[in-house]
Amino acid sequence: MRTKEKRQTREAFAVVVDGETEKWYLQMLVKNETNISSNIKPHIPKNKDIDEQYKLVRDLSKKEEEYDKVFWIVDLDVLLKEEREKKNSTSSLQKFLEYWGKLSKQKKIVVIVNNPCLEYWFLLHFQMTNKVFTSCADAEKQVSQHLKGYEKTEKFFKKDNDIYKQLKPFLKTAKENATALGSFDTYNHSKAMCEMPLLFKELKVK
Repeated sequence: MRTKEKRQTREAFAVVVDGETEKWYLQMLVKNETNISSNIKPHIPKNKDIDEQYKLVRDLSKKEEEYDKVFWIVDLDVLLKEEREKKNSTSSLQKFLEYWGKLSKQKKIVVIVNNPCLEYWFLLHFQMTNKVFTSCADAEKQVSQHLKGYEKTEKFFKKDNDIYKQLKPFLKTAKENATALGSFDTYNHSKAMCEMPLLFKELKVK
């Protein structure tokens, strides 16, 4: 358990993600940004459905002695695909919109929405685009034009290339491009968007 003195000098952030890609990226962020005054811990729920992610976010937010703030990074590609296919009467997207409405009112929780996925954030480091990618795979193809040999593996992200180090020179551009796309809109949730600058603002990473 952290003491109150430690809480005042070093913030601790929990980040709930649904995949290894986000976890690896955050790990490399921490490795490279040695001056940030915050401790970041990624969390992946055992069951990655939207209900379990929401439950984990709520549970972590109640651990006041461990975390000062909880971030929830949500990729919309899978939720929108399910919505188009209408497999369930109550889709994961509908559930997420309900959860987003509840969490957006809480100061300790920050929901970060990317459409379609984290790869769109990578792409914005190199070019400004508001193209709507219907799948993460399409965004990955665009990213591979800028990051040679890009693949969603731990080896690529951490061992061979250090993806954060590759992207860092273009971080300012990425934040400007992402911000220009605007925030998540519950009435226009299919638009291309990326709210990753919210995390970097809290971390005070320039």
